[in-house]
Amino acid sequence: MSKILVIDDEAWLREMIRLALAQHGFDVVEAGDTAEGLAAARGEMPDLILCDVNMDKAGAGYTLLSKLREDPATAAIPFILMTGLADAAGMRQGMALGADDYLPKPFKIDELYAAVDARLRKVKTVREEAERKLSHLRNQISFMLPHEMRTPLNGIISNAELLATNEEMPLPVSEIAIMGREISQSGQRLERLIENFLAYAQIELLAVDAQAVNSLRDAVLEKSGEVTRTTTMAIADRTGRLADLVVEVADLPLAIAEEYFKKIVTELVQNAFKFSDAGSPIHVSLTVHGGEAELSVRDAGRGFSTEQINRIGAYVQFERKMQDVEGLGLGLAIAKKLLELHGGSLAVESGQENGSKVSVKLPLAK
Repeated sequence: MSKILVIDDEAWLREMIRLALAQHGFDVVEAGDTAEGLAAARGEMPDLILCDVNMDKAGAGYTLLSKLREDPATAAIPFILMTGLADAAGMRQGMALGADDYLPKPFKIDELYAAVDARLRKVKTVREEAERKLSHLRNQISFMLPHEMRTPLNGIISNAELLATNEEMPLPVSEIAIMGREISQSGQRLERLIENFLAYAQIELLAVDAQAVNSLRDAVLEKSGEVTRTTTMAIADRTGRLADLVVEVADLPLAIAEEYFKKIVTELVQNAFKFSDAGSPIHVSLTVHGGEAELSVRDAGRGFSTEQINRIGAYVQFERKMQDVEGLGLGLAIAKKLLELHGGSLAVESGQENGSKVSVKLPLAK
């Protein structure tokens, strides 16, 4: 049974709405002013709120709506404003604050039912989609995580056991150093694997939350060129290929938070180094193209086939048997999903003889 909170300073109207909704099978909670309404919303956590615009003072409903939307616990509760003065300016104000619908007074019982049913259906659809995504994510993780974790774990455990079981026959220092490096590399590989799993899970959850997506797009990154340059140089230095890197970037204001943009750059540049040989160039550029920012990462590696490009997505690795490349193939999937959430796009141009070029487009910050 869905719970509905009705907030209005007219007792007769609250009673009428309560009786009508109760006959329709709803559990109804009442509040006579904004203070009672705020307390009831936080205490009862209703499935829907019906609230008068003008109660103890003009615009009180807008104030209450604003407070509820600022609180993470109540921010997602559907909110219908009721008013006898449903002018265009007032409706725009309510919608800007996060109202889901308007119900002009006086209204018929059928109109009340239609507004309530429409909001609850929408909430149900969103929840079902979120649950479907979560179920898919759980299945993917439960299927892939044990397998993908086994390789780095084997490197850690086998080397550690050799060190632990050679007390009577001490190993040469050079061999101990080699084992230590292998343990370190396996540990770092496992860390990156877990980080990407967590990042992908977080992105999937964000994707079904419209308010969270809107908040993402409000961010502004001014020093995008600097972030691109420092990130790519750090990766090139780590792989011993600074001499292969060519960077041409400009500081463009982007509508994305620094951490997410850095994640996109990291995944694309790491892939370029993974799939190309030492001594071959990696070109990274950030320019304005067609009114958007365009990040381009180009390598001279072995490239991908059209089929492989079409299969870009979570948990896909390209020709694992032919080339042992660490990770789940989550990199491009994470970058692509982050870009979609920010209103951007990702495109791959590749030939198996000519290397690959990954182009990213992002909106410029307003």
